[in-house]
Amino acid sequence: MDRIEMLEERIAHLIRALEDISDVVAQQGREIDRLTRHTHLLMEREAEREAMGLEAPEANQRPPHW
Repeated sequence: MDRIEMLEERIAHLIRALEDISDVVAQQGREIDRLTRHTHLLMEREAEREAMGLEAPEANQRPPHW
């Protein structure tokens, strides 16, 4: 193989790696957006619960022996 063919092959591998990384980053971005929306919904739900004066779930309350 001459030098130009080796460089072309290396560039092809780098392009493939870049495309793979780009796909992963795009997928992670979508997952972050989804988790951010869920977090905001949970925060709004908890704020509404606190505004209504509801008690905390039993899992968040101290046991009576403390």
